[in-house]
Amino acid sequence: MTESQSTTKGKGIEAKGVSAWFKKHKAIADVSLSVVPNQVTALIGPSGCGKSTFLRTLNRMHEVIPGARMEGKVTLDGTDIYHSDVNITNVRRSIGMVFQRPNPFPTMSIRDNVASGLKLNGVRSRATLDEKVERSLTLAGLWEEVKNRLDAPGAGLSGGQQQRLCIARAIAVDPDVILMDEPCSALDPISTLKIEDLMVELKTRYTVVVVTHNMQQAARVSDTTAFFNVDGVGEPGRLVEVGNTSDIFTTPKDSRTEAYITGRFG
Repeated sequence: MTESQSTTKGKGIEAKGVSAWFKKHKAIADVSLSVVPNQVTALIGPSGCGKSTFLRTLNRMHEVIPGARMEGKVTLDGTDIYHSDVNITNVRRSIGMVFQRPNPFPTMSIRDNVASGLKLNGVRSRATLDEKVERSLTLAGLWEEVKNRLDAPGAGLSGGQQQRLCIARAIAVDPDVILMDEPCSALDPISTLKIEDLMVELKTRYTVVVVTHNMQQAARVSDTTAFFNVDGVGEPGRLVEVGNTSDIFTTPKDSRTEAYITGRFG
């Protein structure tokens, strides 16, 4: 993506009939979901219902696990990301991912952590790298905290700062979509609030999909909520219901959604 496209609005993702396996175990079955551009979509549901597995199918991270496979179709702005002609690296650059636990590159400085993806994509100009590092750290709400120690190790930051550094690293390459897999589960309440505020800000530039076990977090940050569930032991996870977050939390259509939201199971 060129510099002139760096403020391009987020793009939509369409998943149709997505099923995924870990060897012989079917983790999710026949999931179809439309992810609206420039919104935060939250994936909720009990542990083991396939939320994170589904998330990883959206940027082809699922297939890096030995023995894992998927069936179905996933498109980004109409382009089939699983088509044989599609470059996987480009897919993962366009659909970035932030994991449950902060994972800055431990031997790299703060600056180099953010610039790593840019360098892999062939950016060599120091001025361009510096500009994008500052921009990404600013968008991630971290610039003011680290601008005077960019050459310090990224692993030396606090947990919340490390997670925002990972977000800065993801957005440095100008993605269309940011996937977040329980990005606050390892953080303290203050850091969690900062990440939540950041998600709301990021949707003005990107499309955001977040997996969370925190019902209050889903209610606070998301525009759309999708509820996943498992009908029994050994059964695959399925998408039960999706809708506007306010509707899902106040007037869900499925009794299983209501039971989960109200804490009666899960």
